[in-house]
Amino acid sequence: MKPAFWSRRLHKWLGLLVGLQALLWMVSGLYMTAISIEIIHGDHLAHLEEGELRPAELAASPTQITSPYAGVTGFRLKQSQGSELYQVRYADGVALVNARTGQRLAPLDEKAVRALALSYYQGEGELERLQLLTELPGEVAKRKGPLWRAEFSDGNGTTLYISPSTGDLVAKRHTLWRIFDFLWMLHIMDYDTRDNINNNLLRVAATAGTLFAFSGIWLLWFSFRRRATA
Repeated sequence: MKPAFWSRRLHKWLGLLVGLQALLWMVSGLYMTAISIEIIHGDHLAHLEEGELRPAELAASPTQITSPYAGVTGFRLKQSQGSELYQVRYADGVALVNARTGQRLAPLDEKAVRALALSYYQGEGELERLQLLTELPGEVAKRKGPLWRAEFSDGNGTTLYISPSTGDLVAKRHTLWRIFDFLWMLHIMDYDTRDNINNNLLRVAATAGTLFAFSGIWLLWFSFRRRATA
């Protein structure tokens, strides 16, 4: 059979193989470029608590703070709810210590987390539900639990995840982020963890797409050749 026949046949079958995925690449890529990454991150819905730190006024020194904990890997001074705190990371976990008294704080209770969630939140909704999770949902599956989940009734599906041991705002999730995450899964063709851009399925689709493009060029060459000889 003539090469032109094979070029048309190859182009047709490759088109059937990669056509739907190519459409998904275009649709997901359009969404990713149309909406700014700051909005996807939820920067407009929540912010990290900030305040002026005054290390010179603290009664407890870093050495005094860290000495009771074995295997200290790091610590930092931060402000939470108007108080200066040391966040100490050590072998057994994380501890919050009052930077003025040196007293270790207990894990945050529901009342404290509620106040933190409201201080972080920048939307117009109400705090609808607050729940301590030991088993984390897929949208924060890579985080370390347990976490407090604070859900707000603002029409955006805004959900804040807060650490019970440190009070840190661990993650911000909302409807546009969830759509982005779903389209990202389709874009990279990783339907399990949604973060592996080197998976075999994507390699096969990308290879087929490249062959599809080259077969189109091959077919175009035969088309121009036929016109030149007509």
